[in-house]
Amino acid sequence: MREIFAGLPWWVKWIAVPVIALVVFGGVIASVIGFVIGLLFKLLVFVALVGGLIYVVRKFMSSFTSRGDW
Repeated sequence: MREIFAGLPWWVKWIAVPVIALVVFGGVIASVIGFVIGLLFKLLVFVALVGGLIYVVRKFMSSFTSRGDW
């Protein structure tokens, strides 16, 4: 691989090749990033809903047991 780029100017290695890679694989990269962000958002919503459910159940159970003390 080094032999291929050996006689080329620096801007081909560091500017042209990455730009071509972004053009060719940009859609794939964007899809993967969008998928990961969507997955993290769904995970955050899941954690918030489970935490809210646990909070409500504990609140209900504590009020139910305190009512039983009477």
